[in-house]
Amino acid sequence: MRTIHTDVIIENLKEMCIEANLHLSADMETVIHKAKEEEDSVLGKQILGQLCENMQIAGEDKIPICQDTGMAIVFVKLGQDVHVEGMNLTDAINEGVRQGYQEGYLRKSVVKDPLIRENTKDNTPAIIHYDIVPGEQIELLVAPKGFGSENMSRVFMLKPADGVEGVKASVLQAVKDAGPNACPPMVVGVGLGGDFEKSAILAKTALTRNINEGSPLPHIRKIEEELLTEINQLGIGPGGLGGKTTALAVNIETYPTHIAGMPLAVNICCHVNRHAKRIL
Repeated sequence: MRTIHTDVIIENLKEMCIEANLHLSADMETVIHKAKEEEDSVLGKQILGQLCENMQIAGEDKIPICQDTGMAIVFVKLGQDVHVEGMNLTDAINEGVRQGYQEGYLRKSVVKDPLIRENTKDNTPAIIHYDIVPGEQIELLVAPKGFGSENMSRVFMLKPADGVEGVKASVLQAVKDAGPNACPPMVVGVGLGGDFEKSAILAKTALTRNINEGSPLPHIRKIEEELLTEINQLGIGPGGLGGKTTALAVNIETYPTHIAGMPLAVNICCHVNRHAKRIL
């Protein structure tokens, strides 16, 4: 049994919230630069160039890549042989987020009540997903999610008979409906299977997968590749102003489901697909 004090968790989460908002992961940076070189549209290439310049300025001047520094989504893989000492774990996670957003001068966008709309002034509470796993480590993954793209999310309760073509048609419809509102070029996270809420969590998780790593399942990887091609033929383009770079990747995560259903969730993220991971 290994003991980890919540002070360590708080400090790491604080740093991760700031890190994720100032720097994109290496795979995201690389694919955006690659898209700029390969874009045929003059305007699209110019927009992608501006995105590359924006990333550089954010890193050098230590300012957020996007003014919407998002709602903090925290994925926790908690080793079953870890004893957490100190505060309640959920309280500690929220304290780390609070410190990160305050000390990093990041925009606070969370309101206490969906209707009254009073700002909490520290970007808490975070949305936390726990997974109990073997071992004596804690893996923390912070994924700040802006709501320009989050608002374009969709859930489709498909029938098994809809098959692969139904899956592809639904994802394409979600991207078409999003159009320029999701600030393309986008990353398309797809959750397939489980039930209503599991498919949505899978879609959010899919956005955190390395953009260069396709699904380990050959039949799913084939769908990812086909969808990316078809999405980039829609002509929405960078900034929604035309071009062949509408999506940078399509990541699909799957889970077993019921014989009577085929839940499908689509969670779109703009090019500021932020996440930071640490293992304690």
